[in-house]
Amino acid sequence: MDGTVLVADDDRTIRTVLTQALTRAGCKVHATSSLTTLMRWVGEGKGDVVISDVMMPDGNGLEMLPKIAQDRPGLPVIVISAQNTIMTAIQAEEADAYDYLPKPFDLPDLMKRTARALEARARTPASAPEEEDRPDELPLVGRTAAMQALYRVVARIMNTDLPVMITGESGTGKSLIARAIHDFSDRRTLPFVTVTPADLTDLEGPAKVMARAKGGTIVLDEVADLDADAQGRVVRMMDAPGDHVPRFMATSQARLSERMEGGKLRDDLYYRLSGAMIEVPSLRERVDDIPLLAAHFLARAEREGNPPHALSAEAEELMRAYSWPGNVRQLENTVRRIGLTARAEEISRAEVEAVLGNQPEAQPVLGQGDGEKLAASVARHLRRYFDLHGNMLPPPGLYARILREVEMPLIEIALDATGGNQAKCADLLGINRNTLRKKIKDLDIHVTRRRKLM
Repeated sequence: MDGTVLVADDDRTIRTVLTQALTRAGCKVHATSSLTTLMRWVGEGKGDVVISDVMMPDGNGLEMLPKIAQDRPGLPVIVISAQNTIMTAIQAEEADAYDYLPKPFDLPDLMKRTARALEARARTPASAPEEEDRPDELPLVGRTAAMQALYRVVARIMNTDLPVMITGESGTGKSLIARAIHDFSDRRTLPFVTVTPADLTDLEGPAKVMARAKGGTIVLDEVADLDADAQGRVVRMMDAPGDHVPRFMATSQARLSERMEGGKLRDDLYYRLSGAMIEVPSLRERVDDIPLLAAHFLARAEREGNPPHALSAEAEELMRAYSWPGNVRQLENTVRRIGLTARAEEISRAEVEAVLGNQPEAQPVLGQGDGEKLAASVARHLRRYFDLHGNMLPPPGLYARILREVEMPLIEIALDATGGNQAKCADLLGINRNTLRKKIKDLDIHVTRRRKLM
């Protein structure tokens, strides 16, 4: 790489790591913990690329993007942030950030994106949109790779006219995704109309729907549940929308390919609606987000006047182990119930057990159907991961990341099953004991020795 990179982050470790990595790659680096200093450098004409954190001691990095675009048109800005919500991704997109990465970020990935930004430096300059008021937050939070990829897809398609098909299990937040796309799009001031099968039961249904939408957004809720007549009316409505063309979106928890093969979903309707595909991951596919979501719901309850609460480590562990067949909706209702009955500020494992004992029986985490092979479950997860990146490839290093995702829980569960006895664990796994020790160290796995009834 050849060029000068301006780095702004209040974390000294991040500044040091980026400075060393970029310098080794051939770049000149200016690093600071101050937005004021960064803006002075930009004003002086320094830098070919900016890498900036969002929350800084003297301001918000996103709020500086319009000023940077005004002073230095075409200067790429890569935003990094520990605020892992859909709001951050959307705000970065709206402010014309060149790229956005959540913390903790993958260093090789950031280096590759910086290289692309340097190459694009001489291309078409970016322009900053006018700032508009936004809600402070949306109930879509998550720092896992699956959710961050979903956020980036939403940010890319929100201001297009592409129809959007949003699929996922019940309770994953499909309607929230649809609402977010509308609320942060150019159609935000126009109506948002959710259409159910009852709205399309008669011949006048489509005309009434179009009159309500007035060029806004039409969401076909659970499109796979529409009967053949209603599906035909939707196709004709999309083909002849009239003077005020709305944006069409649809949600479904059904496997649409199976519905089409079974003749229950028209092919022409599916292809009209699938301009962009968004598959919302189930909660069991992003268990690392469960503590974040639980804290979010507890904080919301506190703002509504309930006493403050937080999960104990044991309670959090139990919630992570549960498979949540009702997904985020079930988690929210569960956390609210626990918050109302908890006796102390710290919620105990027993209090979580008392509520989860009355929940629907958990399904096996691996697979959605009976007898699904592990390989099939992994393949389905990987296809979803690739689909969430749209027409872009995932960040480099996928092989090592996927192996780590599988290897780490395998070793942790095997250690737990053997009571932390590494000799027994190595024998169980069929690997050398020294190999196991190295993997424990490399993966930063905490080992606790205890007696285990085998």
